[in-house]
Amino acid sequence: MARPSAAGEVAETYVAALQHDLVAFEDAALVGVVRQPTGWFHGAVDENRPALGPPQELLAETKQRHEDLKMQGLCDEGAHNAAWDEVGFEERYRGHVRESADAQAALDDLAERVRDGETVVLVCFEGEDKRCHRHVLVELLDERLADGI
Repeated sequence: MARPSAAGEVAETYVAALQHDLVAFEDAALVGVVRQPTGWFHGAVDENRPALGPPQELLAETKQRHEDLKMQGLCDEGAHNAAWDEVGFEERYRGHVRESADAQAALDDLAERVRDGETVVLVCFEGEDKRCHRHVLVELLDERLADGI
């Protein structure tokens, strides 16, 4: 089912891009998707949905593998992306979102806002060259909107 013509859009970016004026979104809700945001993060977004952040244990495991890979000589971005693959981040994150009632409620709310014409921009920390859960969330929201859920 196609989105109604009055529907808003789903987009994504990273917080540094907002802070350094690398991107601009007019009339959009900047929605953080960070489990444990810093104070300055709150200043860059309109709201934060911690339920859509990756679970702490998955973040910790990925960070540890990332550090190990950097010690082996990989650059920061390469280590991040390799760690993402090695820990099965995307599959595990999708499972978390599927099983979390809070994450499902947050997705339902964001999908409803988009259906009502609002543009929602998902924001977290990872730059464009790093894999990020916000890309997965965009896919999940687009699927929800296409399915009319």
